[in-house]
Amino acid sequence: MQRQQFEMILRSRIVESAQALHQSGVSFATFDTTRCNPEFWKLTKKGGCRIKAGVTPAQGIRDIFANGHQYAFECATAMVIVLYKGVLDSILESEFNRIFADMLLYDWQYDSDLKLIQQQGIHKAVPGDILYFNNPDVSPDTLEWKGENVVKLKEDLYYGHGIGILPAQGIIDSLNRHRRPDATVSAYLTDEVVYPDFVYLSQFAPEENRGIELSGNTFYQHEFSHCIHAVIGGRQYIQE
Repeated sequence: MQRQQFEMILRSRIVESAQALHQSGVSFATFDTTRCNPEFWKLTKKGGCRIKAGVTPAQGIRDIFANGHQYAFECATAMVIVLYKGVLDSILESEFNRIFADMLLYDWQYDSDLKLIQQQGIHKAVPGDILYFNNPDVSPDTLEWKGENVVKLKEDLYYGHGIGILPAQGIIDSLNRHRRPDATVSAYLTDEVVYPDFVYLSQFAPEENRGIELSGNTFYQHEFSHCIHAVIGGRQYIQE
């Protein structure tokens, strides 16, 4: 039960982090034009951001949300940042800094302790999951729009870096504007679902986040209170 409650907490923090990143002033960029605050991060030759010596990962992640205008990156990096911020807000900061030391933000390269799990089954996706819209007929002039990683915020509402917060059709319409002239296939939501290993991360949570009573949590009330919950292994399934 405590692990199930931790999953609810972390999912709500991921949703909050996605909304906060959207409002932070960060910009969309390709790897060639990535920007980061040089006070906290060192820009790599490939367009990644590595935490600087003397700066904790927690400080670096928080600065992205506090000084977003100094940052620009592509959508996969944005998803990893959202996940890191959600985890930071859910576990002990000392543990976050320990397990995510020497942090690098670059595409889907993430610390092994984030332990992302990928499964098939979009019908089982719930708020806090990372999903992907594919754009198979993308224009060769705008290959950065070959797809869009998104955070599921609630039923048919998603955050995609560079696109914004939109329902599925809005994401699809945005991607379709970047197809080649002779395109015949629309962008679409794929069947992939990605989420962190909630059971593993729960061991690093403070006691109050392991057994907290969630009945007063607004996110929980709005998104899950009307659902039936089932936990199989480390994965939670929700039946409305």
